[in-house]
Amino acid sequence: MTPQDSRTTALITGASAGIGAEFARQLAGQGHDLVLVARDRARLEKAAADLEQQYGITAEALPADLTDDAGVAAVVARLTDDARPVEILVNNAGRGLVGDFEENSISDEKQGLVLHCQVPLELTHAVLRGMLARGSGRIINVASIAAFMPRGTYSAAKAWLLSFSRWANAAYGKRGVKVTAVCPGLTHTEFHERMGMDKSVTPPWMWLTAERVVREGLADSLRGRAVSVPSRRYKALAVVGPLLPGRLVTRRAPRVK
Repeated sequence: MTPQDSRTTALITGASAGIGAEFARQLAGQGHDLVLVARDRARLEKAAADLEQQYGITAEALPADLTDDAGVAAVVARLTDDARPVEILVNNAGRGLVGDFEENSISDEKQGLVLHCQVPLELTHAVLRGMLARGSGRIINVASIAAFMPRGTYSAAKAWLLSFSRWANAAYGKRGVKVTAVCPGLTHTEFHERMGMDKSVTPPWMWLTAERVVREGLADSLRGRAVSVPSRRYKALAVVGPLLPGRLVTRRAPRVK
């Protein structure tokens, strides 16, 4: 195990379940201390305790609602604490809407935009100066294969996150800060159940595991790649998707993450 005084710290949003929880497990397995961010305090504290016991690292639970200014401020304060630097930031928190744009409430649509665009922007800005001063750091933004296709406001928000990550990696990579957009396709997590999506209508071969998404994403992040698309089938879709006629890709189909 890496000595505690030389271990780095990773902060993960949406860390209590799904892809975020898998990022926590794999980063803990690599010897990183953790700051876990999510809304559910009890679930978060249990996850932190379990990770500490299993991997011998330090895991801090930071309950915060990232759709609330006070919640974001709490995470910003942790990211800008120079006495406890964060070397890896994983912007994973998000949500999906199963309805069409005109059917969804504007409140739900605005919250989605905040979580997928505004929050990663604010947290990246908060952590960046410290990383640049140290000359090292990694920022991982969990986007989606949907970013490569026009599929409603979820896709539009993820496309923004993808573009932002590409730009930031080019701008700051040469100064030691690597920024990667991880763009999974359909992944077995709680995400789709919370949306009320019927997973049975999607062919089994389209589904990925969170373990694979995170493993490939972390490897691409270490290599300094701006974009990580897990699996060959979704890599192919990322290439072909932008070339397809709009009338095909805008048809109703399961939302993906």
